[in-house]
Amino acid sequence: MKKPQRRLSPTRAPGPGESLSIGDLARRTGTKATTVRWYEEVGLLPPAARTVGGHRAYGAAHLARLDFIRHAREFGFPLAAVRALLDLAARPDQPSCEAAHGIACARLAEVEEKLRRLESLRAELARMVETGCRGTPADCRILATLADHDHGHCLDPQHAMAYEG
Repeated sequence: MKKPQRRLSPTRAPGPGESLSIGDLARRTGTKATTVRWYEEVGLLPPAARTVGGHRAYGAAHLARLDFIRHAREFGFPLAAVRALLDLAARPDQPSCEAAHGIACARLAEVEEKLRRLESLRAELARMVETGCRGTPADCRILATLADHDHGHCLDPQHAMAYEG
């Protein structure tokens, strides 16, 4: 018969023989219990031990790993990158962290591209707002711009020239 594990206080890290319920783990890491179960299902989080009653029992390693996953997700790393970073973190004796650097550089490039697109979108919206809506909806430049699909995509640099031309 399994030795029952003691429940952990929500204010300190699990010690030997102590465990966190899925709800406690979720609260500690700011995730939802369904997300914890899903991370287990896809293999990002190792399966939890089970109590005599069949409930999941998580330890300090689960807490640390879930914190790592959550932090990586806050940076916007996709699941494949999180998995790769977890694999790298599990092998601290590697001679180089070049792979982690490459993953972070790729994410930075994605963020910079998204910022460029958002800046283009901001400029486009500002141009639309500057033209204003004076008069009736039939005279509204904003509505006319949204209805005009022939000028190209809003993030296309040629689109801005439609206003200037």
